[in-house]
Amino acid sequence: MPSYTFTNKRTNLYIFLSAVFLTNALIAEIIGVKIFSVETLLGTKPAQIHLLSDFVLDFNLTAGAVIWPFVFITSDIINEYFGKAGVRRISFLTAGFVGYSFLIIYAVTTLPPAQFWLDVNAKDAAGNAININNAFQMIFRQGLGIIIGSLTAFLIGQILDVYVFHTLRKITGSRKIWLRATGSTLVSQLVDSFVVLGIAFYIFGNWSLSQVLAVGIINYIYKATTAVILTPLLYVAHYFIDRYLGKEHAEELANESAMSSFM
Repeated sequence: MPSYTFTNKRTNLYIFLSAVFLTNALIAEIIGVKIFSVETLLGTKPAQIHLLSDFVLDFNLTAGAVIWPFVFITSDIINEYFGKAGVRRISFLTAGFVGYSFLIIYAVTTLPPAQFWLDVNAKDAAGNAININNAFQMIFRQGLGIIIGSLTAFLIGQILDVYVFHTLRKITGSRKIWLRATGSTLVSQLVDSFVVLGIAFYIFGNWSLSQVLAVGIINYIYKATTAVILTPLLYVAHYFIDRYLGKEHAEELANESAMSSFM
């Protein structure tokens, strides 16, 4: 069986990383409609944090936040080996697929339900009457403001992440992977956390500015903490990529991506 050439392996690596990036981003957008309580999950009392006057906040997050950190990590790995062009290409492609997915989902929710489907699912596990079609629509439909805010924040966050990542790489060289990866995520997600809420719930919704700021702070605390905790995964990924490409080829690819990004 013939061995892969470096070009083959590089192409396969980009396809794999892009697939992981796109899949996690798409799933996060779809499941993001659910809000869960971190305190209940951990078995603790509500935080009841008083922020910005009388606004009381608990640690409630969207379900999509659970896997967004893996999007950040994958983005940083793509950034490291394929540079600005590689990240921008998959970012715009992902945004396009997310938009397409929402259009298809919206179209499907308008289809008339089969009567037997309504009858079979007329009650929940506890025997309470439900309308499965309304539940389907409520779960899968998201407001226009949320979609616009999410896609806008995603693209701005990715572009900013690329810029900060390569600015730090120019300073650190090939050293301190943790600094450029975590640093770029902390900066980009600071913007992302407030842009999505501002567009979705302040411009298109009825939230006050203080609510946007308060919820944005909680979201950012989670994202920043997770980014720091998951930093070791970057080194694990680099280890396996070095083994797959060969350490010399991996370093060559990373250096090429750095040089092209500085030009």
